[in-house]
Amino acid sequence: MPGNLEEILISVWQQVLVDGAKLVNVCGQSFPVQRTSRSRLREVDFECEGQKLRGLEQNSNTSSNWARLAREGKKVMQFLSGGRYIANVVDGKVRFYEHQSQQ
Repeated sequence: MPGNLEEILISVWQQVLVDGAKLVNVCGQSFPVQRTSRSRLREVDFECEGQKLRGLEQNSNTSSNWARLAREGKKVMQFLSGGRYIANVVDGKVRFYEHQSQQ
């Protein structure tokens, strides 16, 4: 089981975008992977160590740099907490926004 936030995010990214899992296992619990209603992007709401998070597959049809990477074939997932973007994982590498704690 991943012990810190960085490892948890990479694990979720791996399970959803690389392995194509329908259920994500995090912190000893299982959470269903769903599809967004409009763009059919994969997303998963999960909780670990009291923190509620959401992993969301990057929409490649936007104008952001992350979308450009997705269009180039990279696997990009954004992570949110409390409705705010906190980090992303691109091809297995985590980047935290602002001064997010890495626990």
